[in-house]
Amino acid sequence: MRYFIVDDDKASRVMLKNILAEQEGIVIGEADSGVKAIPQILSLAPDVVLIDLLMPELDGIETIQQLKSQGYCGQFIMLSQVVNKEMVGEAYQVGVEFFIHKPINQIEVQSIVRRTAEQLRLKNSLLTIRESLAQFGSVEQPKVQQSVKDIVLKKLHDMGIFSDSASRDIVAIMEVLNEQRAVQLPPLKGLYESALTKLGVPDGDISKESKAMEQRIRRSILTAMEHLASLGAVDYTIDEFEYYAPRFFDFQEISMRMKQIQEESFDIRPVKVNSKKFLHVLYMEVIEERK
Repeated sequence: MRYFIVDDDKASRVMLKNILAEQEGIVIGEADSGVKAIPQILSLAPDVVLIDLLMPELDGIETIQQLKSQGYCGQFIMLSQVVNKEMVGEAYQVGVEFFIHKPINQIEVQSIVRRTAEQLRLKNSLLTIRESLAQFGSVEQPKVQQSVKDIVLKKLHDMGIFSDSASRDIVAIMEVLNEQRAVQLPPLKGLYESALTKLGVPDGDISKESKAMEQRIRRSILTAMEHLASLGAVDYTIDEFEYYAPRFFDFQEISMRMKQIQEESFDIRPVKVNSKKFLHVLYMEVIEERK
């Protein structure tokens, strides 16, 4: 595996180089800023770029955006000393595969590097298979578009919501948004009422049922937060935790609950639920997967 390191802290670069060398990785270049890194990465085309989130001039996210816009197709591992839910969520959206937390921990780096290597090998194997089939004149079958319901239920299941009573509500909400081709999420009250109409609830009962739906969805989101926090408390490199926790929830709330679980604390402060963010992110994911 060929690596490129972008970090304005020299000590971090040296430590990463040493750890990668032990893993038989080859560091083909390094830079102390995104501005200096971009031309080198485009020229050297490393398999993986390890890049710091916070840097002067261009931060890690801006550097990744510029690299992708100029044709770089490798993988990214983000180095981060801060836990800022907005920045972490944005990093995942621009294509970051994994996070390494600062201060750098050798065991964590080795674990992430192994997983990245396995992912790249799988990707290359699939590419080889496709190329082999193409040589035999195989015709690629058109991709069948998944239904909104299938996408939503799969994601809810991944977040630990198993046949939850709110699953039907959330599916109906996503179907309404998809039918409306909504660009932004409308006020939740109106959205709940539209979903209830779609579910066949009589007009006279909608006001009462809307409040009940709101509570069901809040309880369901709490269930998901508890499930992900439990996963993260055991191993924060678990795929479901890495993918869903920073995208769908307030990461500080998840982190607080993880700490309580790890410390077996009985002094539990209620976590905050942001239903609008959860539904908005879920809708964005539905749109992306149906493209």
